Formats: sequence, C-alpha cells, structure tokens
Amino acid sequence: MKQKNSILWAGLAFCLYLLSCNATRSYKEGIVQEEFIFEQAPFPSSHAATIVETTNGTLLASWFGGTYERNPDVCIYVSRYLNGKWTAPKEVANGIVNDTLRYPTWNPVLFQVPNGDLQLYYKIGERPDNWQGWMKISKDDGLSWSEASSLPPGFIGPVKNKPVFIDNKIICPSSSEEHGWRVHFEISDDWGKTWDKVPPINDGVTLNAIQPSILTYPDGRLQVLCRSKNRAILESWSDDKGKSWSPMQKTSLPNNNSGTDAVTLSNGDQVLVYNHVLPPGNKYKGIRTPLNVAVSHNGKDWYAALVLDSTPEQPENRFSYPAIIQTRDGMIHILYTWKRVKIKHIVVDPSKMKLTKIENGIWPG
Repeated sequence: MKQKNSILWAGLAFCLYLLSCNATRSYKEGIVQEEFIFEQAPFPSSHAATIVETTNGTLLASWFGGTYERNPDVCIYVSRYLNGKWTAPKEVANGIVNDTLRYPTWNPVLFQVPNGDLQLYYKIGERPDNWQGWMKISKDDGLSWSEASSLPPGFIGPVKNKPVFIDNKIICPSSSEEHGWRVHFEISDDWGKTWDKVPPINDGVTLNAIQPSILTYPDGRLQVLCRSKNRAILESWSDDKGKSWSPMQKTSLPNNNSGTDAVTLSNGDQVLVYNHVLPPGNKYKGIRTPLNVAVSHNGKDWYAALVLDSTPEQPENRFSYPAIIQTRDGMIHILYTWKRVKIKHIVVDPSKMKLTKIENGIWPG
C-alpha cells in the first residue's frame, strides 16, 4: 500500500511539474531578433511577404504594397538586409499596361536557383481568378532585375510559397480559384524557360485548398500543407517526387482561411507558421491573431513552439501571410504581415525552441 501511494504521489508530482512548465512558458523561447523591415514607406498598406537567402548570403525580402490589396497602384517592392539593417523599399515590378490602364500586382515569391539565377515570381490581374504569372531574374543577388517576362498562359508559378528544387527541377506549389479552390503544381526542368503542370489534386468542392507549402523527407516523400475553407490545414503526400499525390485530407491543426508557410530544416524537422485559430461554429473564416509556430518530426504529430504575435481581435489587429526559410547558418527567418501596414521580420534559433505537444488540435496552455 505504501509503495502504491508513493507511485501515485510521484505521478501526481510529475503531472504538476508538466503543468507548471506549460503555465510558465512564454512561447517566445528561441526568438533572438524582432524588427520591422521599414518604419515608414510611400504606401499605406503591405502584404504577402517572401524571403530568400541569395548565393552570396544576402537576405532579400519582397512584398506587395499600395493603397490596399486589389487597388491598381499596388506594386512589388524589395528590400535587402545589409550591415544589420534593411534597405529602403524599392519598387521592382508593377502592373502598368499603358498610360491609361494598369492592374494590381500580387503575391511575390523569391527563389534562388541553386548555382543559378535569383528569381522573382509575381502575378498581375484584377483578382486571383484571372491573374497571370510573371517573372523577373537577377544575376547580382537582387541589386538589379531583368525585364518582366510572362509565364505561359494558364501558369502563375508559385502562388504564395517558395518552390523546392529536386532532381534539377523547380517544383512550384500553386493553386487556382476560378473553379473552386484547387491545388496544382508547376514544374520546370530548365530553370523556368519551359513549364509542365501536375493537374489539381483536389476537386475544389469537397475540400477547398490553396497556397500549398512543400515539405521534404529523407526517404524522398513530399508533403504539402494548405490553406483551406474546411476549418483545418489540409495535407497531401507524394511518393514519386511530385508526379502524383495522395487524396487530400485534414490535418489535426485548425485553419482560419488564412495563409500559412512551412519549411524543412536541415535536421529534418518540419516547421509551420500559421494562425492557430478554429473559427466559431461552422464558419470557415476566423480572426488572424495569434500567429503561431509549430514543429513536427514526422509531419503528423505537431508541437507548439512559438507565438509570434497576439493581441485582442480588432479590425486592424491581424498577423498573417507568413514566409519562412532556414539560412545556411542554421537560423530560421520569418516574415509576416503586421496589421496590414508593415512587414515584420523575426529570427529564431531552432536549438533554443521549446516544444509542447498539441493534443486534439488545442494549443497548450
């Protein structure tokens, strides 16, 4: 009896210890730097950032800015990280057709081709169901850019999140919205000169998904995580390097109809940035605060790591559309839209992150 009591007390003490650990967590462990890319800019609204490390190690960021999303004055801007500071925003692309006609630009995506050019993908059009993909290249790590070239009709390149480079092929995670929200892939084996397409992997009726991120695994498998209208982040898997994909299904993580991004770290861990928000009732659209980071070792079981931003919900308090990479020094860099007026940059040391298991889709603590 005495031994049983001792075991019970030991178990209770351990449970209390775990609870105290979660209760005292700040969910900031591992964050080593926070800053805005700019404090003031010649445009009132900013959104949809992307980030890349160039061949010479320079960090480059891009986003669209203007009066507001969909306004014809919205252009693509870039900023370089030099000597510990971000340079002033510089316009590099716009939707001007002629003196009397212009369209908004959308969702830039930066991609450094290994041993090749730096690419900037973006879209021009009135809205996502009729936009067209465009691309510029830089041969000097983002100092200057080529003239814009359009992608083939029906191609838009990576819709929001970065491509992956596998077997000398650029695999762009993409999606369309004109016939329901559907995910597809655009693939180039000649660095973007010509393109092939993997058809949509969901029907856009039962499951509505866009803006996938591609994760890689040591055994060659690929996984995509997608924004959805189904109250959950959706996933699909490929065993043949992106040629075919498993039926899309829900993950255990919620989604509020807002963009996400993810990256595979050099140690094989998967890191996801998203709003851990389950919309109320049967609604599929929810608030865009807080903005969270979760980590998985297998793409299925997820652990709470960070809360990047969190404030009471008000119309202007939105933290969304993240972009994430790991640089060669091992640090994680995250950009996201801060209240639709600025782009925030956060640096994370992954070795200092603390992880707490997410059970039943509920953020711990």
